[in-house]
Amino acid sequence: MTIRVLVADDQELVRAGLDMLLAGVDDVEVVGQAADGLEAVALTESLRPDVVLMDVRMPRCDGIEATGRIKELPPREDGSEPRVVILTTFDLDEYVFAAFRAGASGFLLKDSPRERILEAVHSAAAGDGLVSPSVTRRLIAHFASDTPVSSPRRRPAALDDLTPREAEVLELIGRGLSNTELAAHLVVSEKTVKTHVGRILMKLGLRDRVQAVILAYEAGIVVPGERE
Repeated sequence: MTIRVLVADDQELVRAGLDMLLAGVDDVEVVGQAADGLEAVALTESLRPDVVLMDVRMPRCDGIEATGRIKELPPREDGSEPRVVILTTFDLDEYVFAAFRAGASGFLLKDSPRERILEAVHSAAAGDGLVSPSVTRRLIAHFASDTPVSSPRRRPAALDDLTPREAEVLELIGRGLSNTELAAHLVVSEKTVKTHVGRILMKLGLRDRVQAVILAYEAGIVVPGERE
């Protein structure tokens, strides 16, 4: 199956570069380019891409608002919806966390290696999210600076439905481990890890592992400074 990608960035050279980067991939097709957030939303609605590579800082409508609007679009006939991967120059962009809250499924720096960008596209298209450990630490740091230690954590009742192994996997997801790292840590196959992750997301009603990372902190499963 070919993954249809929309590139949204206000810099023409960046759009052209990403188009060129993805052009040589057999199962990826760039179906359009948007120069600002409003155009990104309009083209997503008309072209129905599988993945949107979204810049954060754009005129008229920034990447955060555009992501939120895209996530509000009705799903396609098969029930699928476009996934948004945030691309930015700033690894400490103050808007990154808000983008995740708006529904982004991944976050990458624009100077990430080609392989990393392709991995993000494939992961997003598969319904997963790509969050590197460094970004996970920043998400947790955001919570740590924004939420008093004494504040009560939001602990969904559905957490009680997780098996002990699933609870362990959720904690490791919250700490930023990839499927490969999870498999090595748990001494199981990646297929088994994917099964665990899928069940966790289903039981907790989460869209992808980005939401799992946020929930892991909000529920107090991951605490800043512990076993980092």
